[in-house]
Parts: sequence; structure tokens; C-alpha cells
Amino acid sequence: MKTRNDLRNIAIIAHVDHGKTTLVDQLLKQSGIFRSNEHVEERAMDSNDLERERGITILAKNTAIQYKDTKINILDTPGHADFGGEVERIMKMVDGVLLVVDAYEGCMPQTRFVLKKALEQNLRPIVVVNKIDRDFARPAEVVDEVLELFIELDANDDQLEFPVIYASGINGTASTTADKQDENMESLYEAIIEHIPAPVDNSDEPLQFQVALLDYNDYLGRIGIGRIFRGEMAVGQSVALMKLDGKVKQFRVTKMFGFLGLKRIEIEKAKAGDLVAVSGMEDINVGETVTPVEHQEALPVLRIDEPTLQMNFLVNNSPFAGREGKFVTSRKIEERLHAQLETDVSLRVENTASPDEWIVSGRGELHLSILIENLRREGFELQVSKPQVIVREIDGVKCEPVERVQIDVPEEYTGSIIESMGERKGEMLDMVNNGNGQVRLIFMVPARGLIGYTTEFLTMTRGYGIINHTFDSYQPMQKGRIGGRRQGVLVSQETGKASTYGIMGVEDRGIIFVEAGTEIYAGMIVGEHTRDNDLTVNIAKTKQATNVRSANKDQTATMKKPRIMSLEEALEYLNDDEYCELTPESIRLRKKILDKSERERAAKKNKQD
Repeated sequence: MKTRNDLRNIAIIAHVDHGKTTLVDQLLKQSGIFRSNEHVEERAMDSNDLERERGITILAKNTAIQYKDTKINILDTPGHADFGGEVERIMKMVDGVLLVVDAYEGCMPQTRFVLKKALEQNLRPIVVVNKIDRDFARPAEVVDEVLELFIELDANDDQLEFPVIYASGINGTASTTADKQDENMESLYEAIIEHIPAPVDNSDEPLQFQVALLDYNDYLGRIGIGRIFRGEMAVGQSVALMKLDGKVKQFRVTKMFGFLGLKRIEIEKAKAGDLVAVSGMEDINVGETVTPVEHQEALPVLRIDEPTLQMNFLVNNSPFAGREGKFVTSRKIEERLHAQLETDVSLRVENTASPDEWIVSGRGELHLSILIENLRREGFELQVSKPQVIVREIDGVKCEPVERVQIDVPEEYTGSIIESMGERKGEMLDMVNNGNGQVRLIFMVPARGLIGYTTEFLTMTRGYGIINHTFDSYQPMQKGRIGGRRQGVLVSQETGKASTYGIMGVEDRGIIFVEAGTEIYAGMIVGEHTRDNDLTVNIAKTKQATNVRSANKDQTATMKKPRIMSLEEALEYLNDDEYCELTPESIRLRKKILDKSERERAAKKNKQD
């Protein structure tokens, strides 16, 4: 069987923050792909503002480097479970993976998740123990952990014989031994050439190209990125697109791009094994196969992860609507949501009975909150409801998503964590004491129980705990309420500006969410009540001026710092009868029913029902 020895296709997989994007930076820099005077950003592959700020990869990216006579196509995959759909499809495009593991943290939930996907595709792994220069690095134990994980995930004998490279992405060094680093990454390049199989060269057979990722460009329209599994493809060629619904459409390849460094290069022709981007097809979708018109043979369809969480997106109708955003109408919001569907295959948007409301379903809280954050930055105003898990019926039984949760905490917090997980119907699978005062706990918890848990978890562990969770499976639904907020809220009675005097008057009733001088409206949530019921308060109240001076009262009063929430915290905080109002400048929590007496009537009616 002929192979293309001048080409290798690999994916880089890892848990969030184990350094894979930094590692790709170094592979790019040392391959001499950039001119000596070219400015290259840190984490060059994370091109989106949000990716840079959060230090996470959200979209899979491809790049290519030239090492000696071999072109190496590298796909940098997201490390977060919410973007698992991307990881799975990328595994179909490559012949091997670099599994990057932090030399101190070892195997994490995402390591398990991404490795499982790679082993299922029968890919050859190279293990890169990264951050070898970290304090308390423990490379030998980490390699043992990785081996145990491979055995647990039923790796075959070839996969178990994985080579190990020890690297420091930040210093741009790698070596085959743990104790001494070479001065560059030569050993990693060599390991890729030696251990990753070269693609099969069957370019004399009929064409098969499958789309694994989508891109969109205003000039070219939809762009399908994928791998040519068989045959050759050229610009100007007439081909058949085999749709997912069984239909076949014909079109001409108008433009084709290859990859080198961070750039896309226009090419005229590509053959089996190449990763290319193709334009010319209006409604191309992930998983569809491009073949010759006269020889139509589809590849197996790629499985796309189904959404597990949904929220209602609404047009902003609060008293402050339209003050801060550029795009506020239902038409603009709907257009933007449909544009997102062009490239995000794990997202679903459904219309409702109201023209101003949509049900948006995604892979998890992070997936949806990143979409919301992008909308805010683009100048949109909208409101969203509390996230709800998507319940499915499997064989006549109502089932809900269950997550595998891994928690690393100092020993003294284990009791309260186990208790709080128990309240959320969590089932403990494992508890390991690492001997350095840290304990690792593993649970299976219904996804409902994790909505809103992060804030409580960080408070409970004073910020020392680390929590990671990935979707595991759908299991029969547990009865009763799980998790959710225990506390009631403080709701503003008036529209106006929050005053120092007004805030200080209600401080002892709970935690305040707004600073003095903030504009507020009746029905807006301005704090958390110390009890479990909601309380209507007037924090816009100003002090009546009298000409009688108190000798000491005014000088001793100091105000507590308000709790200002991030977008994720605000979404987690919501209750069923509340919305989060989002504009480019503000995040406000509000009651769905703003009027106090109407709200009380509705609450009474709900109790009777």
C-alpha cells in the first residue's frame, strides 16, 4: 500500500490550560515558517478576543509546518467539554494525536474525554508531558497515570506502546528524558515523523472529501474544511455533494485553500491525505461527502454531539431597553442567531409562539455564555432565562444528562463538598488522597444539580478548590428538586438611582449587587436576601435634609463593598421567575414580572396550582 511520506496529519488534545496552544506556537516558530522580522502574537492560534482573554481554545484551528521534507498538518482542538463536538470530528481528519498532559496536574477529566475519542478512532498517540519546568513537576507519576488511563479506556497493544516526550512549551524545549531538556523541539518533530502513520496514497481512485469543520466568509460564503480521503480534487472541477438527507447536489469547486503557518494559501489541486478548505457550495454541512458526479459513494456520517442545555433568548423589554445597544430588534437578533448556526453545528435555535423569543440549545453553560458574550460585544441587547437541562425520552423513560465531576480540594473541605454533592443527588465514585493535603473526589451528578453550583463551590472552598465536569450519559430522571438557589432576592421598588443612604438602610438584610449611583428600575434585582423569600426594598431613598446635625452619626457610617457578578455568575444565579438583561455595558438581573402586586398575585396562583 502506497503512503505519502511527505505528509503527517496530527491533532493536539489536552485538558483546558495544559499548554497545547503555547506548544503549537513553538512548533510554528521553530519550523522557520515566520520571517525573522514578523511579529507573532503569544498563543497565535487563539485568534478570537474571548479565547485570548480566557486563555482557552473555543474553535478548532488548523495550521501546518514544514519540517525538513515533511509537511505536518496540526489541528489545535478545544479542551473544554462544551466544545466536544469539535474534538470528535477532528479525530476523523488525522492519523495520530499529541496528548499533552501537565507535568504537575496529571490526568484531568478532559484528558480522559479527549483521549477516549482518539482511542475510539484507533489513532496513534504520542504523550507530551508539558510544563516540565514547573515547581513540583512529577513526570514519572504522570506517565504512570497516563498509562493507567490508557488501560482503563481499553487502548490496544499498539496504542499502549506510546512514546513519551518531555517538554516545556513556554521555553520552547523538548527531550526524550525527564531530567534534561534539549535546547529546541527537535525530538518532538522527530517523534511525529517516526510514530505518526503517513496517510495512504490512493489518489488514483475516485474522489472522497468529507467536511469536518465550517467557516464563513462574506466574500466566499460557506467554506467546508476537511480531509481528502481518496482521489484528487482541483479548482474548476464539477463534483457531487452528498447531503445528510440523502439528496445529491452538483456544483463546481470555485476556490481551494491549503494551510501553511497561520495563513490559508490558494491552491489549484490537492490529493488524498491533504487537509483543505473548499468554497463554492452554498449549503454545505458538517459530515457531508464530496465525490465525482459519476461515482457517488458517501463516507460514514460524522456524529455531532446533541445539545444538553437550553435557554430562552428574548428581545430586551426592560424600562432601560435600547439605551446602550445598537441592535435591539427581534429581526436583528434572529439574523445573528441564524448566522451563528452557519459555523456552530452543536447549536440549535427554535422559534416560539412569540416573535420576540427563541429557544437556544447548546452543549453547556460555557457554550451558551460565550455566544451571549459575543453578542454583547457586537452591540446587541437581549434578555435570557435560567438555563434548563434538555430532558429526553429513551425507550419510554424520561432521562436527563448526567455529568462526571472531578474535584480537587484541600483535605479540610472534603466533608462539606461530599455533603453538598449529596444534596444535589451526586454519587461518589472515587476518593484519592494525594498525600500533599490535596484530595481528589469523583462524582456522577445530574447536570441539573450543577447549574449554579460553581459560585457556591468557590465560596465553600474559599477559592482553593478546582472543579471540572464533562457530560457522561443520559440516565433515568431523578425525582424532586435538585440544587438551585436557596436564598431569596432584594427587589427594587422604585426607578431611580441607588443612593448610599438607601443602600445602607437595607445592608443588614442581605448582600447588595449594585454600587451607589447605579441606575435601577422597579422589579430589578439589587441584592440577595438573607432569608429564602424575596423582599421589595427602596434603595433609591435619599436622606431628608434637616437643619439639625447629629454629633457622631454621619462620620462613622461605612458601606460594604457590593458583589458585582460576571456573566457566568449571573446566568448561574437566575431562578425560574427571573431574567438576565444583557447590554454591551451592563448585566442586570430582573424579575420577569416587574410590578410588585402582579408578581405577588402570580406567586399566589402558582402555589394554588
